[in-house]
Amino acid sequence: MSAKEGLQFLDKLIKYAGVRQEWIVLREEETDPNHGVLPYKRSIEELIRNGVINLDKPPGPTSHEVVAWIKKMFGLKKAGHGGTLEPHTL
Repeated sequence: MSAKEGLQFLDKLIKYAGVRQEWIVLREEETDPNHGVLPYKRSIEELIRNGVINLDKPPGPTSHEVVAWIKKMFGLKKAGHGGTLEPHTL
């Protein structure tokens, strides 16, 4: 991946956040594919193996049940959740 490709990808991301950003490139080097690729160039298998699922959990099942379902659906040995998946109640 070139620095130009990386900056184009970052520009697409920040556009959605409504942020204006100017990048300063100190040097341009190709990224060794052994150290990663841009997210949109990753295979489905890589996205599932290293990804994050943003989930709006419905009322009813527990957070642990939902994690168990995800593990079963994707054939994962490890999965977990960060924070609570419980709905916000006042």
